[in-house]
Amino acid sequence: MILDQIDKDILSLGKQADEELKDIYEKIDAVCMTNSDRILSAFIRNNVSYTDFADINGYGNYDTGREKLEKIFAEVLGCEDSLVRPHIMSGTNALWLAFSSMLKHGDTMISLTGTPYDSLQEMIGLYGDSSQSLKANGVKYEQIDLVNNTFDEDAVIERLKKKDVKLAEIQRSRGYSSRKSLTIAEIEHLIQRIREVNQDVIIMVDNCYGELVEDREPGHAGADLVVGSLMKNLGGGIAATGGYIAGRKDLIAMTADRLTAPGLGKEQGANFNLNNSFFKGLFMAPQAVRSALKTAVFSSWMMEKLGYRNVSPRFDEKRTDIIQTVELGDKDSLVAFTQGIQESSPIDAFVHVMPAPMPGYPFDEVMACGAFTQGSTIELSADAPVIPPYTLYMQGGLSPEYGKLSIMLALTKIRNQ
Repeated sequence: MILDQIDKDILSLGKQADEELKDIYEKIDAVCMTNSDRILSAFIRNNVSYTDFADINGYGNYDTGREKLEKIFAEVLGCEDSLVRPHIMSGTNALWLAFSSMLKHGDTMISLTGTPYDSLQEMIGLYGDSSQSLKANGVKYEQIDLVNNTFDEDAVIERLKKKDVKLAEIQRSRGYSSRKSLTIAEIEHLIQRIREVNQDVIIMVDNCYGELVEDREPGHAGADLVVGSLMKNLGGGIAATGGYIAGRKDLIAMTADRLTAPGLGKEQGANFNLNNSFFKGLFMAPQAVRSALKTAVFSSWMMEKLGYRNVSPRFDEKRTDIIQTVELGDKDSLVAFTQGIQESSPIDAFVHVMPAPMPGYPFDEVMACGAFTQGSTIELSADAPVIPPYTLYMQGGLSPEYGKLSIMLALTKIRNQ
């Protein structure tokens, strides 16, 4: 039994955590209620029927379920339209599809949140020699770094006044960095300022890890495009693959032409009998995100009490994504913690975690993800680049109970190494 393997002092601390975190848990529950109401109402408005789960194969013509699903996603994300497909295999793939649809030779894109997440860097052409990167195909790249964990607003406005930037990208979540994730209020404020000086630039938000954490989405804040993965929040731990791009109707039409072919657009694409899991995943997503947030808050509280350095966010800080980080200080502790998460996973608990190369990342990685869906980060996972200061990134947890068991076992593993 997992409980029998957990250090008694850590188990006692876990019980104390539940008592002290009740008020924070209640606030998470309130956001879950708001988002559940929005999703349930969207299902009812769009007359979802059991027949919408039909397996449409081949070209995928006349898939009414797919059409309703994409209307619901658009409503939930505060957008005009969306593209929700099993053909989009990950968040990185969704971002590439959006970038390559919007940006052509000679265009300029700018990151408003500094250096992007590792797997995007090769896509853009910041490193590597892919002939398919944006830079290799004539797209110019710029970035404006964050200042004190928020936008360098003056620099952004001054740059975009020139009106020669095609796309401005905002990465909502921290990625593999020490900066904090950005709130919807911060994003909305910047978008409003940008629109005062530039009506034409496409503002795109990488929404990965952030969906349903707050009671509004980037589309409600004025973003033109919102991009993410169904193996994260909006898949609810049920979708086995897939991604989404939501936004302005004209931009979604361009993206659909890129995914299928000009002239085909959104009208084709077999659903691989996944409509049911996509609908159900979205329906259950508020509860999955609530569980992930409670797991993250519990983790943060425990690690702060045990004296770990640079725990972020702190347990009582406002959250805008499901990521929790902690600086573990040395390689052995990093591996021990991830091994504890792996050993308390329902799938592949017998696997031994070791640092290893991973496609799309410049450093060796450790990753614990014993998930029902390979790579699903709404299920509890922990990963990190194996470089100083050995900062661990955790996310997910389909129930607070499973999450607590895993966190307490991981902390016991470090204590016993």
